[in-house]
Amino acid sequence: MKLLDYLPKDLIIPSLRAKDKRGVLDELSEACAAYSPEINRNKLLEVLIEREQLGSTGIGDHVALPHGKLPKLSRMLVAFARSEDGVPFESKDSRPAKLFFLLVAPEDSSGTHLKALARISRMCKERNFCERLESAVGKDEIYQVITSEDNKD
Repeated sequence: MKLLDYLPKDLIIPSLRAKDKRGVLDELSEACAAYSPEINRNKLLEVLIEREQLGSTGIGDHVALPHGKLPKLSRMLVAFARSEDGVPFESKDSRPAKLFFLLVAPEDSSGTHLKALARISRMCKERNFCERLESAVGKDEIYQVITSEDNKD
């Protein structure tokens, strides 16, 4: 599975404005809805908040993987955003999240959805990858860092 099959360059946010968890989820929902007309921003935000209530998607090491499923979505979509200062995200290690990979999938896509989450998680375990994402300048450079890592296997 290639992450870039689902992550368009247009859904890379190099510098989040949000300072709290809800703000991050709202900003990511707004970007997804602007990119894909089939996504209702409010519905996506609601789904993401419901998922966070089950347990934080902050996996630690400054990374969060918010995700959810929407009915009638034609294909999975991934967005990436970065917060330079970090945002409290109730992560397992209590550190603020700086790197956010949002995954939104059709309701009936549990296999693909789980594979994508696993792929992103594996990529983010590479500390060098995360450091390069944190220091990349602009959307193009972030996209290149993700492309480089995505093409490794």
